[in-house]
Amino acid sequence: MKETTLNQKKPSPRADKADGESAVLAKIAEMPEPDRAMGKRLHAIIKASAPALSSRLWYGMPAYAKDGKVVCFFQSAQKFNTRYATFGFSDAANLDEGAMWPVAFALKELTAAEEARISALVKKAVT
Repeated sequence: MKETTLNQKKPSPRADKADGESAVLAKIAEMPEPDRAMGKRLHAIIKASAPALSSRLWYGMPAYAKDGKVVCFFQSAQKFNTRYATFGFSDAANLDEGAMWPVAFALKELTAAEEARISALVKKAVT
């Protein structure tokens, strides 16, 4: 509960990007495998696909924001004791497609196909 409250606070405009990056990498390092490996890989994909996104914790999860608004996040399977991890997008993501579109994806593993799809979605989300 305390962690959630701390992570909900909006960072000040002068908040150091390195602090957000360190917090996200520390949170990923705490995850059990295979979520840790997926988190590390997702972090690399997101940073390469959309370098303008800043890393931060959001409800205790690694997240990536544009202009202070979370665009995408990674939820480990352990967070809610589920059978798969989740990669999702907030309403700040520019993914609108017709009257209905997916905003969260279950992840059991990351293959080259999933990595390419995630990269394309992240690029689209920040345009």
